Amino acid sequence: MSAHHGRAVALLAALGLAACNLAACKPSTPPPAAAVAAAPVPVPPAGGAGCGPAIARTQAIVESDVATGNLNAPVGKQFSGDLARAAEACAAGREAEALRLHAAARARYGYP
Repeated sequence: MSAHHGRAVALLAALGLAACNLAACKPSTPPPAAAVAAAPVPVPPAGGAGCGPAIARTQAIVESDVATGNLNAPVGKQFSGDLARAAEACAAGREAEALRLHAAARARYGYP
């Protein structure tokens, strides 16, 4: 078989696969677990007064970014720890401190 003939066969095979629709061509194996686990975490809408909603929204974004692979897990864990300290200050009624900790954490990890 010539190289040209081999390329033609490969092209025809690729075209045949491209023409396959989902109803007719079901995969023989389920998708890898990583593809299923990469679903983003829902992020609560912006809003609400005080430090609590802002910190919770950032935490949800961090969790979503880790789940989708946009942020590696060890960095996400560190970021979450920093946000937990901000949340503790918020819960203790130290809103100004909580907002400073929240802003510092976002800046440290590059989240505007």
